[in-house]
Amino acid sequence: MLTSMRRLPLNTLPAFEAVARLGSVRAAADELHLTHSAVSQQLRLLEDQLGFALFVREGRRLRINDAGTLMQRAAHAALAQLDGARQEAAALASGSRQHLRLTLSPSFAQRWLLPRMGRWRARHPDISLELHSSMQLADLGREGLHAGLRQGSGPWRGLVAERLLASPRIAIAAPDMARRLAGRPLARWADEPLLGSPLFWTQWFALSGLALQVHPVATFNDAGLMLQAVEQGLGLALVRALLAADGLRDGSLVQLSPQALAGEDNDTYWLVYPPAQADWPPLAALRQWLADELARSAQDLAEVTALNPPAETAPADR
Repeated sequence: MLTSMRRLPLNTLPAFEAVARLGSVRAAADELHLTHSAVSQQLRLLEDQLGFALFVREGRRLRINDAGTLMQRAAHAALAQLDGARQEAAALASGSRQHLRLTLSPSFAQRWLLPRMGRWRARHPDISLELHSSMQLADLGREGLHAGLRQGSGPWRGLVAERLLASPRIAIAAPDMARRLAGRPLARWADEPLLGSPLFWTQWFALSGLALQVHPVATFNDAGLMLQAVEQGLGLALVRALLAADGLRDGSLVQLSPQALAGEDNDTYWLVYPPAQADWPPLAALRQWLADELARSAQDLAEVTALNPPAETAPADR
């Protein structure tokens, strides 16, 4: 094993991985700040040393073959692991704290994680979190990230995915609007200023047997912004219970109905990370802390609902 690894020109792997990922020698050369010929030479050196082709040459174009695809996955994981180890080793050598880079959506960062950062620091003062908030799905290895918090059902190729919890959508409003709606027929809610996806509202009303045409006054690509709009009294919204939990507890939000819209795939939160990071102590600490804090949030939400039951509505007026 060691003998075969010594024969593998490891310095060629970045060029190979970049070409395989980008599908172009020229694009890889630009990314790596190398010449076109230097990248081509490194590909040839790697193939010569391996003894088999990684690409099919079609004129000036390269198309990765099955053997190349297998090697690209291994090279991508290996380079990501080496870069992570390099950064952690540099931190240890300088005597600085351990550093964990996490990607997550803006709404989850704003409405759930940030209010709990004090408890993270108290529990793990030696591990700093670097948060990368984005609506785009990040490539952990390419962007030097250790883990990500994601929604949906995956799969996310090359990553371990640990299910955290499912959080269905509930109807919420600011306190003044909730008081005004109390006792009104559910069908009349469609005449109120609705916020968010018309599809979700249509599905939510259908749970009560109502087939209604809904026309929201505003839609949002970020749940955090929609929650701010609700708190300012701009309308009713369907949001994930987890993101609304703190507002329900402090009274800035009111749950309007016990009815919840559950879509198993889209409602589920996951923690994803490269397999090589599974036993890394900072990530293990994050996994346990997330489990504890999410359980605490679920308990808080159950207690708030018990103390302040969702507003009752009059029978549907069809």
